[in-house]
Amino acid sequence: MEEVFTLLILFGLLGAPLILTGFHICCLFVRENGPRLKKWRVILEVTTLFLGVIYSTGFLAISEIRGADWQVQLYNRQRHTPIATWTQPTIATFVCVGIAGYLLLRLIPLKYMPPLVVVTGIACSYMGILLSILWCIQIWGPDTFWLALFPINCVLLVLIQIKNLMLQWKELQWEHPDSEEKKRYSNGFLNKCHEKLKDASAWPVAALVLFLPLFGILIAILALFGQSPDSLIQAFTQTSDWNLSTQVSPQNLFYDEHYLCTVAAGGHRKVVKPLRMGRRHGHPVIVNRQLCVANAFEQILEEKLPKTHRAVRKFYDTYGFPVAKLIHSPFAADVIYILMKPLEWLFLLVLYFTDVRPENRIAIQYLPPTDQKRLRNATYKNKY
Repeated sequence: MEEVFTLLILFGLLGAPLILTGFHICCLFVRENGPRLKKWRVILEVTTLFLGVIYSTGFLAISEIRGADWQVQLYNRQRHTPIATWTQPTIATFVCVGIAGYLLLRLIPLKYMPPLVVVTGIACSYMGILLSILWCIQIWGPDTFWLALFPINCVLLVLIQIKNLMLQWKELQWEHPDSEEKKRYSNGFLNKCHEKLKDASAWPVAALVLFLPLFGILIAILALFGQSPDSLIQAFTQTSDWNLSTQVSPQNLFYDEHYLCTVAAGGHRKVVKPLRMGRRHGHPVIVNRQLCVANAFEQILEEKLPKTHRAVRKFYDTYGFPVAKLIHSPFAADVIYILMKPLEWLFLLVLYFTDVRPENRIAIQYLPPTDQKRLRNATYKNKY
């Protein structure tokens, strides 16, 4: 029963996005006949958008991807942001324009929209398609392709809507052949465009032509707000660790994935208060007082109560390391640091009751063995 439950969870997490993607690919090539199929498409469209946001956010939360630009030095298997942070206004603008174009096409009935408005909505949707394609190329890889499923589905939804609008327009023209003859623009150029766009098959190409000036206008507006004219390109190229990256970031530092080592290295400096670099199992680690106190307490436990120490060590290795792998953000490390404070005070109390010089024991934690020996000798030489 437990295995069945596990399989159902895996299917929900991994199978649902793939099934929705397959459904939308089919909808792109199959004509919708009947209200039932249209109703199901709406339900699955809303489900896709909702789950896409949830899954993408969740994947980013548990992944090793950080919101740091390529110049920042990271740790272990962490990866830099796939989009340069200083280009976020440009990316946000293109996303908003793409969403606005899609909503225009999706929510307003076609009979209320002149062809020029439809073409403008398609051109705006192309902004979102361009961004989705760049994103998919940037992050595609064996361990990150799940992040591409949501933008792929967004592209499919736009293409399906464009296809459906073209079919609806032909049906409207067939049912009301004289309805468009009454529409005229006072501007001769607009009127000529309107006449040419009566053929729905010209809409995708016309939208592509309109896309270029719209793109230029957006870039000019963004430049007024301090964005570079090529910020859309630099958003993906001024990064490292990704397919379109052109920068080489500093080599990642290694820190031991010991539970509290992760907290000391991963939290905000003002909260976890790192003190210095130390060494653990031959690797450099970032050390704070909480980590030193915990390790000093473990030493006391090992010296005084070896059997209890083995039991505590086994429990810690069983649950500490898996929890450490879930700490993927500074805020999570900060929370763990704060939750560990009562235990730190308890460890400190035990140290002060059992060790002649507790602060000296705390100070030598994670130092190289030669330094530890030298400080111990100096401590006990001056004891009397």
